[in-house]
Amino acid sequence: ASRISTPHMDRLAREGMRFVDAHSGSAVCTPTRYGLLTGRYAWRTRLKRGVQNGYGPPLIQQERVTLPEFLRDQGYATAMVGKWHLGLGFVRNDDAIDYTQPLSDGAHTHGFDWSYIIPASLDFPPYVYIEGGRVTAQPGLTQAGSSFPVFLRKGPRAPDFVMQDCLDHLTDQATGVIGRLAEKEQPFFLYYALTAPHKPVLPHPRFRGQSGLGPYGDFVMQVDAVVGQVLDAIDDAGVRDKTLVILTSDNGSFMYRTSGKDHLDDSAQQAYRPVHHTANGVLRGTKADVWEAGHRVPFVVRWPQQVRAGSSAEPTICLTDVFATVAEILGQELAAGVAPDSGSFQALLAARPQDYQREPVVHHSANGTFAIRDGRWKLVLGNGSGGREKPVGKPFPGPYSLFDLAADLTESHDLLQHQPEVAERLKNDLEAIRTRP
Repeated sequence: ASRISTPHMDRLAREGMRFVDAHSGSAVCTPTRYGLLTGRYAWRTRLKRGVQNGYGPPLIQQERVTLPEFLRDQGYATAMVGKWHLGLGFVRNDDAIDYTQPLSDGAHTHGFDWSYIIPASLDFPPYVYIEGGRVTAQPGLTQAGSSFPVFLRKGPRAPDFVMQDCLDHLTDQATGVIGRLAEKEQPFFLYYALTAPHKPVLPHPRFRGQSGLGPYGDFVMQVDAVVGQVLDAIDDAGVRDKTLVILTSDNGSFMYRTSGKDHLDDSAQQAYRPVHHTANGVLRGTKADVWEAGHRVPFVVRWPQQVRAGSSAEPTICLTDVFATVAEILGQELAAGVAPDSGSFQALLAARPQDYQREPVVHHSANGTFAIRDGRWKLVLGNGSGGREKPVGKPFPGPYSLFDLAADLTESHDLLQHQPEVAERLKNDLEAIRTRP
């Protein structure tokens, strides 16, 4: 059981279906977001490792069909709030960005009728809000850099952008648009990409000291409160019974263990004692790793009258699968080349696991290490974490590692020498997936 109180997320799980073997498309955020919106693994793009910063060029090609574009074609109103992190079309004059000019690329050019976003993670400048492709206020201030856990990069900041208020502000935008869209007869899709509990680990003062596990635990409690606000907005709008809600994450936890008390006053420091808390449970590794803790994520679906409350699904899924699932729910076939790495899990939502089929899921670490998962078997095409786990050397003797996750969820026992035929099959499967158009 968790030591952090999360009543609203717990409620969502009780009212819906938990997917216990769900995976992000990458162990870091930019490529996972690409995969969610396009149904395509990001390693097929120019981004072969790592993430983009706030000034990065657009990653989604204009001709690539996105989930909101698909839904808009089906008659949906579409909206996005929060972290974009997929590159923006800032207008440059010589070497300087002209923030007065509308952006040529962003959420507003990839299928969202209305959007209110920040460029990337909350630790990346420029620190500005962007509504409908326009910066809401000019970044005339300079944000100082700071170290972990309140990690920030130095850069320009707009006066309406206050770090510790950012999550509250974005939540107000998200709940507001739910109310506005629900007033119309048109169905709607909202993608709310939270900025937390990613760094900077900066919980609002009203949450400080609440968890007893330091600022990261407090930040998780704030995220839970946000989930509650969104669920309340759906209830208040009167659309609960016909709204499908998905709660998930773009990668595993970084497992902060620092107290982060240097930025607090004396009274607050007393509540920020360093307390060890393993956010990823028994899973090996951390965010960025090819190990399970890097990409195995929470995934909860609530859909009243369609998905049985308090149920769970055990088969492996990937966040790229949301696209094909939505298409099947709507009874629409996807055109050739659209969402090529997406497989529908509608059969699981309908409690028909015997009808669920999916090709092996491909995992990808921060440095570009591949792994492939098929049923109980996972083959890691490298030796080491591919990310941040220390030590990052070679924990196993061979060039690859094979694990039976049904018996060894901690990925402690390499079976490469004992099951060479399984490893060869998975290696061939990965090559076939990687090389197809």
